[in-house]
Amino acid sequence: MSGSLIAAQLVNGLAIGMLYALMAFGLSIIKGLLNIPNFAHGALFATGAYVCYGLGQVDVPFFLCLTGSFVGTAALGLLIEKCGMSKPGRPYLYQILFLFGVAMVIEQLLVIIFGTTGVSFTPPAYLGGAVDLAFMQLPKYLIFCAVTGGVAMFLMWLLIERTKFGARVRAGIDKREMAQALGIDIGRLLTVGFALGAGMAGLAGGLALPLLGASASSGNDMMSIAFVVLVIGGLGSLYGVVAAGVLVGVVQSLTTIVAPAASTLLIYVAMTFVLLLRPQGLFGER
Repeated sequence: MSGSLIAAQLVNGLAIGMLYALMAFGLSIIKGLLNIPNFAHGALFATGAYVCYGLGQVDVPFFLCLTGSFVGTAALGLLIEKCGMSKPGRPYLYQILFLFGVAMVIEQLLVIIFGTTGVSFTPPAYLGGAVDLAFMQLPKYLIFCAVTGGVAMFLMWLLIERTKFGARVRAGIDKREMAQALGIDIGRLLTVGFALGAGMAGLAGGLALPLLGASASSGNDMMSIAFVVLVIGGLGSLYGVVAAGVLVGVVQSLTTIVAPAASTLLIYVAMTFVLLLRPQGLFGER
């Protein structure tokens, strides 16, 4: 096993890990605000991929396609939250089943609109080709995915950590009753937070489209990995999500060198050990 091969897989794993982190980042925002796992997150990922594909078919510039993926799924997330999540007094089980039902409805709508055959997308010419790193040829599109995902998460982090809106979001997560007593509109925060989390899933879908293609059910596997990243990183820890996403991507990429069939299995094994040894995750609070 050559050192150049290991280095190449490390770089590939870092790029793929940023996509995992981007997907899990949105999931973490929704989990932190609503305290429920968003079982429609995978369907939102697939929706973002198809929005990007549909806009690309009418010759919309790729950057605008990605913007459409974020905005379109954010709008869908806003509708989902308003229709079934925002009314007070809804039991936990109702919310879980509602999101599960939404996921199935979205998947079937994608089948009706786009058919059962998966679609693919070729990135624009300026993102084609590769960069010579001496020890490997790194595709430009992987670099673009890693940079775009990192910038998107950084901007979301700035919004949550450095703005008045973000301060209210953190207050709503940590001390909801106190925030309500101070006059903060928790309902509006939940709606906007759900929309932002959904938009992140859609952006991840748009970015992943040239790499993985898209089908109505393509979000299922990505949602499973996003949950693994969320558990390993720690619930509520945005830093942990990024670190765990990169870690999962690198481990999965390195495993393909020696045991390609076990690359996905290994991340679930890692999640199991984390749950046994540190249930709050690597960066989460007990």
